[in-house]
Amino acid sequence: MKSTRQRLVEDLLPQVAVAEPAEGETLDLAALFPRPMRAYALEVGFGNGEHLAGWAARHPDIGFIGAEPFINGVGALLVQMEEQGLDNIRVFTDDVRRLLPAIPANALEKVFVLFPDPWPKTRHARRRFINVSNLDLLAERMVDGAELRVASDDMVYVRWSLIQATNHPAFRWTAGKPEDWRQRWPDGFPTRYEAKQIRGEPKYLTFCRLPREA
Repeated sequence: MKSTRQRLVEDLLPQVAVAEPAEGETLDLAALFPRPMRAYALEVGFGNGEHLAGWAARHPDIGFIGAEPFINGVGALLVQMEEQGLDNIRVFTDDVRRLLPAIPANALEKVFVLFPDPWPKTRHARRRFINVSNLDLLAERMVDGAELRVASDDMVYVRWSLIQATNHPAFRWTAGKPEDWRQRWPDGFPTRYEAKQIRGEPKYLTFCRLPREA
């Protein structure tokens, strides 16, 4: 790890880290941030943090939680946080599935799952993040009308995500024309991984959290 990242992991990370919740604990999201936030968002596996930092800089009234288990990626995000003076990001340095149950209901306005591990082999399908159980957890924690954004350069994962989310009663795919899933979101930020197009041309899926029944 570069010296700057190492310094920030030692000095800044303890100030912005979200501790692993105890079983049955519900996080007080407002208490995580140094000032009031209008809304909250979650990014699952933020890589080097380009997208997360971009969104946080553009939306200072939203409190962002980023989950990323790889410390080099965490270090890269911390550099951007220090350089841009971002105080509206908090970091969970473990598997996001350990955090999800502790996020309060009706709390998240946006959820980003960008270029996750596709686990392309059929026998590994149960490890893909977009699945029924995780969608159940997200649906409970997202406000009505919230967006779940999923990007992947692996068509197996794209098809899988479409099947899982469109079959889920809480979500609706919002695409109306091919450009809606072939082009990055107009308010999105490119990532280093995305530019490589390791597995193919990226696809961008948006699912809306449907209103709860009265």
